[in-house]
Amino acid sequence: MSWLDGDDDDDDLGYDEADIRVRPNPKANRPRTKRRPAHADAASARVLGVDRGRYTVLVDEDGPDERPVLASRARELRKQPIVNGDRVRVVGDTSGSDGTLARIVTVDERTSLLRRSADDTDHIERIIVANADQMLVVVAAADPEPRPRLVDRYLIAALDAGMHPMLVVTKTDLADPSGFLAHFEGLDDLEVFRSGREQMPVDAIGERLAGHATVFVGHSGVGKSTLVNALVPTALRATGHVNEVTGRGRHTSSSAVSLRYAGPAGRGWVIDTPGVRSFGLGHVDPANILKAYTDLAVIAEECPRGCTHLPDAPDCAIVEAVAEGRLGDRGAARLDSLQRLLATFAS
Repeated sequence: MSWLDGDDDDDDLGYDEADIRVRPNPKANRPRTKRRPAHADAASARVLGVDRGRYTVLVDEDGPDERPVLASRARELRKQPIVNGDRVRVVGDTSGSDGTLARIVTVDERTSLLRRSADDTDHIERIIVANADQMLVVVAAADPEPRPRLVDRYLIAALDAGMHPMLVVTKTDLADPSGFLAHFEGLDDLEVFRSGREQMPVDAIGERLAGHATVFVGHSGVGKSTLVNALVPTALRATGHVNEVTGRGRHTSSSAVSLRYAGPAGRGWVIDTPGVRSFGLGHVDPANILKAYTDLAVIAEECPRGCTHLPDAPDCAIVEAVAEGRLGDRGAARLDSLQRLLATFAS
C-alpha cells in the first residue's frame, strides 16, 4: 500500500523518534542569570570625550599616575548613554599605552545632567554633559547679533539642572551690550563678564573655574573657542568666522570635550560643547525655574493651584506683591525676568 492511502507503516519498518540523537548544547541548557561580575578591581575614571563608540577617560585623576585611556563600553551597557563628564569604572588594560583598549563596566550616579530636546514638543532628551556644576553662556554683543531668547533657554536648562549660571559677552568693542544685559538684571545669581578684543577677562573667569566643572555653551561664531583657547592654551580649539551673508557662525566644535584648566586660583574643568542654534526645553520642569528666584518662590506659595505666574494669570500672588511694592525697587525687574523665562518655556 502506498503512502497515498494514508496508512503509516513506519512502525513496521522499525522507525522510532526515540532513536533520534540530540546533540547537547551547553549554552542553551545553561540556566540564565542576571548576575554580573563585581569588577572589584575596576579603576575609577572621568569621561573626557566620546568619538564613534570610543571613550577617552582619565584614570587616577589628580593622582600620581593620572593618564588618559581609550575605552569601549561593556555589552551590558549598550543601552546606557555614556557622555562627557560621566564618572565610570573601567577594567582591562588601563595603562593608556598605544594600541590598548580598556572597557567601561559601570557608570556612577550623576550629580547633574545638562539636557536638551530637538524642540519644545519633543520629550526625548539629549544628554550633553554630566556632573557639571556651572554653565558659562557665551554670547556676542554683535556679529552675530545677540539672541536673548536663546540665552533664556540656556539659563532655563542650567537652572533645571541645578547649575550656577554665568554669562560672558564678547566683542564688546563692536557694540555696547548694556541694552541686551538689561533683560537679565532681575536674575541675582547670574554673573556677567564683558570681553573685547583688547581686554579679555581671563583671570576673573579663571577664578570662577577653579574647583568646578564648567560647561561652555553658545551660538556658533560668538567667540567661544577663542575664549577656551585663552583659558586653556593647550586646547588648540579651532576658531571660525561669521558668514557675511547669513550672519551665522561656522561650527568649529563637533563634540563636547573636557579640558583641564590650571590657573592661579587652582584647577578645574572646562567642558567645551558644539555651538547650537536651537535648544529645546521639552524635558524641563518649570518648577525648577521658579526655585532660582527664592524670594518670589516664597510668595508663590500663596498663588492658586496651577498658577502660571504670567501677566495674564488671575490672582497671582507674585504679580500682586510687585504691584503693591512689597518687593522693593527691584521687584518689577525680577518678576519680568521670571516671566520672560516662563514665557519662553511655555511658547
